[in-house]
Amino acid sequence: QAQLVESGGGSVQAGGSLRLSCVASGYTHLMCWGWFRQTPGKEREDIAAIDSADGTVYKNSVKGRFTISQNRGENTVYLQMNSLQPEDTGVYYCAAALRGSCYLGFPEDFRGQGTQVTVSS
Repeated sequence: QAQLVESGGGSVQAGGSLRLSCVASGYTHLMCWGWFRQTPGKEREDIAAIDSADGTVYKNSVKGRFTISQNRGENTVYLQMNSLQPEDTGVYYCAAALRGSCYLGFPEDFRGQGTQVTVSS
């Protein structure tokens, strides 16, 4: 059973940046990584995903501002978030799948506990 642990959340002002990290333990090869966020009263938003060949996909509203990347040797995925806006506020979760196609909202096998991101105006 893999465990995913996120870090890097915090509070920033609009226009600021944060870098989230997610480290996996228990499995050495995960086919697909992704990030999604949840805010009370809103549906889950799938933000970005990356596959084993470094192919990436993003939610339209974060394109050009967020970058997902990975270090497979360290079983770590990152989400660099720039030009943050108040609507980016939420709990950010890392998710991973052992197999299958990699796309926004892919069927996950594992997810982390979440890290809070708060953006003030």
